[in-house]
Amino acid sequence: MGAIGNTTVTTSWYSREGSPNPLGVVWLEEERAFNFALYSNHATGVSLLFFKPDQLAQPCRRIDLDYLVNKSGRIWHCRVPESDLAGAVYYGYQVQGPHGGRKYDLHAFDEQKLLIDPYATEIYFPETFDRLAAIRPGSNVGKAPLGVLPSVKEQEAYPWKGDRVRFHEHDLVIYELHVRGFTRNCNSGVESSRRGSYLGAIDKIPYLVELGITAVELMPVFQFDPQEDNFWGYMPLNFFAPHSQYASQQRNAAREFRQMVSAFHQAGIEVILDVVFNHTTEGDEHGPCYSFKGIDNSSYYITSGDPEHPFANFSGTGNTLHTKNRHCVRMILDSMRNWVNQYHVDGFRFDLASVFNRRGDGSVSSSQSRLVAAIRADPVLGKVRLIAEPWDAAGLNQLGREFPGKRWLQWNGLFRDDVRRFVKGDAGLVPNMVRRLYGSDDLFPDSIHEACHPYQSVNYVNSHDGFTLYDQVSYNQRHNWINGEQNRDGHRDNHSWNCGTEGDAGVTDEIMQLRVQQAKNFCCLLMLSNGTPMFRAGDEFLQTQHGNNNPFNQDNQFSWLDWDRLEEHAAFHRFFRMMIAFRKSHPTIARSRFWRDDVRWYGTGPNVDWSSESRQFAYFLRGASQYDVDLYVMVNADWRPHLFSIQEYDAVDWEVAVDTAALSPEDIHAPGHGPHVRSSQFRVSDRSVVVLVSRPPGSRDKAGSAPEGPPLKPR
Repeated sequence: MGAIGNTTVTTSWYSREGSPNPLGVVWLEEERAFNFALYSNHATGVSLLFFKPDQLAQPCRRIDLDYLVNKSGRIWHCRVPESDLAGAVYYGYQVQGPHGGRKYDLHAFDEQKLLIDPYATEIYFPETFDRLAAIRPGSNVGKAPLGVLPSVKEQEAYPWKGDRVRFHEHDLVIYELHVRGFTRNCNSGVESSRRGSYLGAIDKIPYLVELGITAVELMPVFQFDPQEDNFWGYMPLNFFAPHSQYASQQRNAAREFRQMVSAFHQAGIEVILDVVFNHTTEGDEHGPCYSFKGIDNSSYYITSGDPEHPFANFSGTGNTLHTKNRHCVRMILDSMRNWVNQYHVDGFRFDLASVFNRRGDGSVSSSQSRLVAAIRADPVLGKVRLIAEPWDAAGLNQLGREFPGKRWLQWNGLFRDDVRRFVKGDAGLVPNMVRRLYGSDDLFPDSIHEACHPYQSVNYVNSHDGFTLYDQVSYNQRHNWINGEQNRDGHRDNHSWNCGTEGDAGVTDEIMQLRVQQAKNFCCLLMLSNGTPMFRAGDEFLQTQHGNNNPFNQDNQFSWLDWDRLEEHAAFHRFFRMMIAFRKSHPTIARSRFWRDDVRWYGTGPNVDWSSESRQFAYFLRGASQYDVDLYVMVNADWRPHLFSIQEYDAVDWEVAVDTAALSPEDIHAPGHGPHVRSSQFRVSDRSVVVLVSRPPGSRDKAGSAPEGPPLKPR
C-alpha cells in the first residue's frame, strides 16, 4: 500500500490485473471482488461477459482482456469488483484465436460463441437454452449454458455431520447406482418432490444399510447436457459442477449433493464417483461447441491429423481428452481435489482409464501415464480409492499388470466373462474359475516383483453396461429400444442364457425357478470370491430392462428401478442380503493377500477334473489364519446332479450354510442354524453351489442333518 496526500492507493499487481491462480472464478471477500483465470495456449483474445437473470440475451457488462495487462504465460486473468457487475449472476467467455493449424494442432475458435468456464462449479441452463445453437457456427448468446458466480454473501462452511468412512477392507461391497434411476419410479417409496434426486437417494439409505453394502459407486454426476439423448451421464459438459437436474431444486445442486454424501457417511457408507475424464459431450467436428473446443481445441483434445475426421476417437463417443497435455492433467487433478475437498467423496472409478496411456498421436506409451503418476504423487488424491476400467473403446486392454496404476483397483472383465460362461454351462472353464475365485493372480501376480493384492480385482457379473442379472438368465438376444420401438437386433449375447424361454412371455414356473437358481449361483460365486465384489442396483431383487443391454438413452421405466420387484422377489432378496452378510462375517474369504496354503482344491473326489468337459470342482478354505472358521465349497455347473466326496469330512464337523438349489428359506441359513452334514458323500444338485461351514467340536450329534440323497454313479 502507498499514500498520495490523504488518499490510500492499492499497489498490489493482482488487485489491478488479476491473478493467474487459481483457475476459474473465486470470490475475494476482503476485496469484495471476483478473480477470473482461464487457460488457453493459442487464444489471441479473450472477453468476459456478464448477465443478469432477467437479461440473458444481452450482457450487462463485457470486459475485453488486454494481453499486456491480463495475461501471464498461457493464462488470461482479471479481477472485477462486485460493484462493477450491476447485479450480474452469470458469466461466460468469448475467445478469439487462429483458424486451421498444423496437422496435430487444429483449432476450432469461434469468437462469437459464448463458452462455459471449464472450472465453473455451477452451470445454469436458461429456458431458451438450445443445443443446436452450440452446433451451428456463430453466436449462441441467450441460448447458451452459463457459469454461475459464487455467492457474494459470506458462506459458512457446510456443516458436515459425518466425515469420511472406511470399513475393514474385507467388508467392502460396492453398489453401483444411478442417482436418478434409483428413486425416480413412483413405487420407490420416496416423496414425489425428491424422486430421482440426491435427496431421494438419502431416503433409501436405511434400505442400503439393511442390504449390507458398504460403498455406493455413483454413475456420473458431473454436469452434462440435459438436451442430449443421454441418461447415464457418460457425456460430461463440465468436471467441477454437480448435475443440477439431479437436485430437487436446480439452483441447490451443490448443497443437496453435500447433504447426500454426509448422509451416506453417517450410515457408514463410502461414496465413490464414476468419472469420465476421457471425453466430453462436445463430440467430434459435428458436435456442439460449449467450452473446451472454443477455448483451446488442441490442448484439450487429441487430434487425428486427418482433416476429414480431426478428432481422435479412442473413447467411442467422438473425441478423446488430451491427458498427455500438462494443462489437461492439471484440470483433471483440480477437479478430483474439488470433489474430495469440497464434497468429501471417498474415491473415483475412471471410465475407459486406458485412454490415459495414449500419446498425443494416439499411440500407446510404454512408460508411466502422466496423469496416473500425478495422481499417485498428489498428497490428497494419493489417499483416496482409485478404480480403473482398464481398457478403452479402441481396443486397448490393460487389465492387470499392464495398467500403469500399480496400486489401483480394476474392473475385472475376465471375472465377469468367465463366471457368466461357467454358470451358463460352457465347457473348459474349471481352470479359469479356480483362478477367478482365488483372486485372479494371473492378472495381479503374487510375485516378488509385482506383489499385487487380490482386492485390486473388482469382481462383478453385471454392471450398468450390459444385461441386468435377471436379464442375464432370461434372454439370449438383445432387445434394445430405439425411439420407443423395439429393435430386436438379432445379436446373441454369448454369455447369457434364457433358461429355455426368451423373456417373460409364457415363462413357466419351472423355468422361473431355474432362473432364480442361476441368479443365486452368480450371487454366491461373487460373494465367495477373493477380491472386491460389486453389483448393480436392483440386481438384489431381479430388476429387469426387458432384454435391453444398452439403455444409455432411456430415461423411463426401462431404466428406473422397479421397486415392486422387491416384494415380488422377496425370497431372492433375502438370499442376496444374507450372502453379503455371510461374506462380511467370514474374513477368510476376502483377504489382503491370496489364499495361498490355506486353500486346497478338489473335484467330486480328491482331485480336480481339469478336462474340457468338467463342470465341477470343490475347495476347502482354512480360516484359522484369519481367526475364522473353515469353509468347504462344492460347485456343480453341470445340468446333472453329482455326488461329491467331502475330502475334509473326518477332520471337521460341517453344517450346510448355503445350497442354491434349495427353496427359500432352506437355500441359506443364519450362522449355527444350518443342517449338520452326517456323511462324507454329498449330493449336489444340477446347476448349484453348496457351502459348508465348520462347527465347534462335539456338535455333530445335535438335531438336524443334511439330506444325503440317493447314491449317484460318477459321470
